[in-house]
Amino acid sequence: MATTDIFEKLKKLQTILVKKYDLEKKIEEAPKQLGSQEELLARMKKEYIEKNNEYETVKSDVLRLKLELEEAEKSRENGEKGMDNIQTHREYEALEKQIKDATEKENEVRRDMQKQEKLLEDIKETLKINEDMINAQEKDLATSKDSLNKELDSYNKELNSLKRSEDKITPDLDQEILFKFQRIIQRNSEGIVAVKNGVCTGCHMILPAQFANTVREGENINFCPYCSRILFYEETSEEEVYDFSFDQAGSLADLSDDDSDVEGLDEEEREEGLYEDEDSEIERDEDEEGLDEDEDDEEGADEEEEDSSEDEED
Repeated sequence: MATTDIFEKLKKLQTILVKKYDLEKKIEEAPKQLGSQEELLARMKKEYIEKNNEYETVKSDVLRLKLELEEAEKSRENGEKGMDNIQTHREYEALEKQIKDATEKENEVRRDMQKQEKLLEDIKETLKINEDMINAQEKDLATSKDSLNKELDSYNKELNSLKRSEDKITPDLDQEILFKFQRIIQRNSEGIVAVKNGVCTGCHMILPAQFANTVREGENINFCPYCSRILFYEETSEEEVYDFSFDQAGSLADLSDDDSDVEGLDEEEREEGLYEDEDSEIERDEDEEGLDEDEDDEEGADEEEEDSSEDEED
């Protein structure tokens, strides 16, 4: 398959994969939308249970106080009835003390019971409000779940359609290139970009001239050495100048370690090029040193000629 056909297939696949990965991310994160509502409902139910336990405790206190009040009332009434049958002063004093203590106890218990009954009513009203809020929250949550399920169904239908379109393209592509291309799309949303005026339009890095020419020839699939995207050459007319500024240019520090698995240029060729440059520099240095030595020899010869001329004159 010609590289131009591969590029066209990759461009179509890029559009499909970007939508596909976006939908998969939405499907994955969709349940999290209900997380806050479910958390709120759980907290409301927990508070309701705690408040209901408090209600039962206060209710038990009210029942206990009612029994104490009945006992105090009976003790006072029995003392009052006994006044009609007293025969001695000592009996009178005993009954009088019984009536006084029972009355004090009755009043104290009645005050406590009134407080607890008021507290019981307040708690009961709070429980009613909390129960209504829980019911409303459960309805909202159910509505949200229905809406989310419909949304997920729509996502899944669209995702299945994209997968069918993807399956029509991928069988004709090299599996290694396809694997790298999919990984690039997941990271950068763009897996194939144009080279304009020697600049990668994906990372805005200036490419080596020789490598840019290789991309222009279009004989092989080439990856950007900086951002790892697949490159294709795009001609620019004189009127159309690629809008590039140094502010847009990336740096090697921006590159992630994950990009190391996609090589745009052969490492051995680059290393050989570096060694050739170093050898050339060494040869130039040696040539310069040789020139310096020749100049020194010529100066020494000139000096000897001058000395011999002076001797002849003498």
